[in-house]
Amino acid sequence: MKPAVKVTITGAAGNIGYALAFRVASGDMFGPDQPVILRLLEIPQALSSLKGVGMELEDCAFPLLHDIVLTDEPSVAFAETNYAILIGAKPRGKGMERKDLITENAKIFSTQGKIINDHASRDVRVLVVGNPANTNALIASANAPDLHRKQFTAMTRLDHNRALGQLAIKTNSRVADIKQVTIWGNHSSTQFPHIDNCLVNGQPVYDLVERDWAIDEFVPRIQRRGAEVIEARGLSSAASAADAIVDHVHDWVLGTPDGDWVSMAIPSDGSYGIDKGLVYSFPVTCKNGEFEIVQGLELDELSVSRLRLSEKELLEERSIIQDLLPNA
Repeated sequence: MKPAVKVTITGAAGNIGYALAFRVASGDMFGPDQPVILRLLEIPQALSSLKGVGMELEDCAFPLLHDIVLTDEPSVAFAETNYAILIGAKPRGKGMERKDLITENAKIFSTQGKIINDHASRDVRVLVVGNPANTNALIASANAPDLHRKQFTAMTRLDHNRALGQLAIKTNSRVADIKQVTIWGNHSSTQFPHIDNCLVNGQPVYDLVERDWAIDEFVPRIQRRGAEVIEARGLSSAASAADAIVDHVHDWVLGTPDGDWVSMAIPSDGSYGIDKGLVYSFPVTCKNGEFEIVQGLELDELSVSRLRLSEKELLEERSIIQDLLPNA
């Protein structure tokens, strides 16, 4: 059997962390032959709940789960970790301005970036989930000068999966039959769900749906899907977010299927004219633990304007926390 990999989950007693821990322990993230050690991090006030999560994990008797560490000490949680899933973040409170939310979370993720830099494995892969995820990933990476920026990503896989689900319903097809969907930009309402290159059972998507439907109904539905879930259940997405985390890391590590790509928020290299260094969602393929941006996609004038709108928002977010980007 392979040596166990260490996986750190922050905010592990929260709804997403709770849903995720069991998926990782069961082998969904890394496959049926990869043992794991879970490092679960929480704030001191949530340690009692975290203890309950640990007890349930023990009671599941997962063969691949070799150890569980429950802690409120970041240096313990991130020690020699191979994968860091950063979920814990400050939620937006009543009367809190967007700028205030960005600033408060910037403090959290700048600190975590420094701790990851000092304590994690040198080949650590980091996925930021806590919002604003793209900018939080930028902050964390800027505060980890000894690590490569490409070791830090943010999650737009939930938006990608939502797009697949809605297209499957609209086209009366299976999710597995849909390929080449893209989420461009920020994990926010400025994101651009894009299907111009999409194939359904090998058939161009616009043979099955109208372009007007894509722009007027599909795009805004994906952009607002998180709010729809909150309105329906009174809580934000948890199980679907955990599922997207599993998908993101699984494909990053084990590779994307042939003939398809996925959406990941990664440091821009300037592709498609996006400001270099911004953590921006692109279509990517993964192989041998590395990702590459899919090049050469044709974008019409409307699409380019949507990409620029999301870039503008990310530039504004970056300007708010510029003083916390020592190595940017």
